Amino acid sequence: MKVSLFITCMVDSIFPQVGVSMTKMLQSLGCEVLFPSSQTCCGQPAFNSGYSKEARSVAINMINAFQESDVIVSPSGSCVGMIRHFYPELFSDSPEWHEKALSLANRTYEFSQFLIQILKVETLGARFPYTVTYHPSCHGSRLLGIEDEPIRLLKQVEELQLIELPYAQDCCGFGGTFAVKMSEISGAMVEEKTSHVLESGASVLVGTDMGCLMNIGGRLSRKGANVRVMHLAELLYEGRQLAKGVDAQ
Repeated sequence: MKVSLFITCMVDSIFPQVGVSMTKMLQSLGCEVLFPSSQTCCGQPAFNSGYSKEARSVAINMINAFQESDVIVSPSGSCVGMIRHFYPELFSDSPEWHEKALSLANRTYEFSQFLIQILKVETLGARFPYTVTYHPSCHGSRLLGIEDEPIRLLKQVEELQLIELPYAQDCCGFGGTFAVKMSEISGAMVEEKTSHVLESGASVLVGTDMGCLMNIGGRLSRKGANVRVMHLAELLYEGRQLAKGVDAQ
């Protein structure tokens, strides 16, 4: 299967290792991985801030960038949610672009959903001998309907001890522009979230969206907490390397 990567701004600019891990995981599962170089931001920051015209312009570029792609996979439920739910809405007054937006939406998947729903992954050949807790991102859960896909993947990893995160469904307070516009509320929310992470006793926090993980990881770091924060793709790739006795780096 040919898979085109939609890497997202945050992964590209701040967490490139997540994109590398996702690429290597997809390749190890038999996918031919492509990267359309004209891709940019999905337009979510502009859209969430009320700049619909600017968001449409960015969306047109993204639709064109992936027009030849069979399937698009991204390490972000938030950005995939933008494409799946709001691109068609942006072009509700343009039948031609609305159809193109729907086409892109129907071919775009979040990483864990793609592995479970499309590739039907049942065996990862990975081991990760650590205690792990999982934070479900709001957009992934509520916009995309991600339910147990990440958990099903984690349960395939040998020696991994999965610990339930208290009040897991509570938002971490990031919310993109929300963290800027309402910083005090955002700060209180992430403080509560990190207290639950520490309460779990897990040595590793895993998630599917780097916005959330950056927010939670930053507060954990300020607390001096010894908790490693990882994207699901990073953990799975590192787990495969550990199983083979190879350094994941």
